[in-house]
Amino acid sequence: MNNLSRNRFNASFSVEQYQLMLAEIDREFPGMLDFRVAETPVFVDRSLKIKLLEACNEIIERIMKDDFKAKTDRAIPPHLNVPGESAHPHFLAIDFAVTKNSESEYEPQLIELQGFPSLFAYQSYLSSKYRKFFDVDKNYSEFFNRMNAYQYSTQMKDFLTGGEDPENTILLEIYPEKQKTRLDFALTRQFWGIEAVCITKLTKSGKHLYYEKDGRKILVKRIYNRLIFDDLEKNYPDLVTEFRPQDEVDVQWVTHPNWFFRVSKFCMPLLKSKYVPQSHYLSDLKEIPENLEDFVLKPLFSFAGSGVKIDVTKEDIESITDPENYLLQQKITYDPCIRDVEGQLIKAEIRMLYIWEDGQARPKLMTNLARLSRGKMIGVDFNKNFDWVGGSSAFFETN
Repeated sequence: MNNLSRNRFNASFSVEQYQLMLAEIDREFPGMLDFRVAETPVFVDRSLKIKLLEACNEIIERIMKDDFKAKTDRAIPPHLNVPGESAHPHFLAIDFAVTKNSESEYEPQLIELQGFPSLFAYQSYLSSKYRKFFDVDKNYSEFFNRMNAYQYSTQMKDFLTGGEDPENTILLEIYPEKQKTRLDFALTRQFWGIEAVCITKLTKSGKHLYYEKDGRKILVKRIYNRLIFDDLEKNYPDLVTEFRPQDEVDVQWVTHPNWFFRVSKFCMPLLKSKYVPQSHYLSDLKEIPENLEDFVLKPLFSFAGSGVKIDVTKEDIESITDPENYLLQQKITYDPCIRDVEGQLIKAEIRMLYIWEDGQARPKLMTNLARLSRGKMIGVDFNKNFDWVGGSSAFFETN
C-alpha cells in the first residue's frame, strides 16, 4: 500500500472536510445515504494491484470452464429456477481481504464472490467526492482499462440498456425506496435514466411486462436485476404479485437470477488458487480437521453472513444432518493496511466489479468497492462507534 499517496491524503484530511462531503451528499440526495461512509479511500499500489488482477483471472478461468454449470446446478433451489438462463453472468463481484503472506507482502485472499451487480453508480459518485474534498493522487484511479469517469458512465449505460430506450429497462427490487442501497438506485436513474421499480408494481399481459411512469404504461424489455429472490421468499412470504420471477416472460435479465446462486460461496470448493482459502463441502470431508480453530463453518444457502459459525467445534459439525449444504472454509486473517491520521491501523476488503457483455469471451473489469473495519470482522455490527470504517472506494496505481 503506497505510503506517499496515504501521506498526501492524510495531510489533506480534516473532520470538517469529511462532514462537508457528507453534507453535500445529503444535499444532493436528501435522506438517501443509509450506511456509513468511511473517512478515507484505499490506495492500492502496483504490487497488490497485479496480485488482485491475477486472483480475479484465475477465478474467472474456472467460471468459464465447460463443466461449471453442471457442477453448480445444485446451487439453484428448484422452485427458484428461472427460465431462459444466459450463457454467462452479466456481473461478477469478487471480494478480497487484504492480508500478508509469508514474505510479509500484502496479498489478496478471496472472501466471497457473486454473479450479481453491486453499487456501480454509487461507487463512481463516491470516488468523485473523495477527489473533490481531499488530495487524491492523480496517478491513482477508481477505474480500470484506462477509463475516465465519462467513459465509465457511457459504457455502463450502453451495457445496462442494451441500446434500448432507457425507460424500457428497469432496476427491479422489492420496495426500492426502503432499501439501504436506495442512493445507488437514485444515481442509476440520474446517470443512466433507469427507474427502480418494485416487483409489486409490475403488470403482465401474456409474456409482456409493464410498469407505469407519469401515467403511461411502459413495456419492460430489460431487467437490471437487484432483487435477491431468496430474500424475497424469506422476508415477504405472503407477498402477492402479478409477476413471479419463475414466469416465462419476454424480457432480458441483466443478470439472470440463476447466476446469483451459481457464483456464490457454493462454488468456492471448485476454485484452486493461492488467493483462495481452502474450502470443502462438509459432505466431502473424509475426517474432521484437528485444527478447527483455523476454519469457519458456513451454510451454503444463506446470504449476508447469516448462520456463519466462526468458532467451530467438532460437535457443531457432527450435529449437522445435511452436510452437503455446508461449507468448511479456512479462516482468513486480515492485515491492517491503512493508517489513519492518528497512526492507528485499519483492515480493508476490496470488491472487484466486472461486467460481462453479450458476445464477449471474458468479463471486463470496471471499478471497485472497498470496506474498512477496526472490528473483529468487516460489517456494521463489528464496527459500531468507530471512525474510519464503513463503505469506501479503492484507487489503483495506474503508472
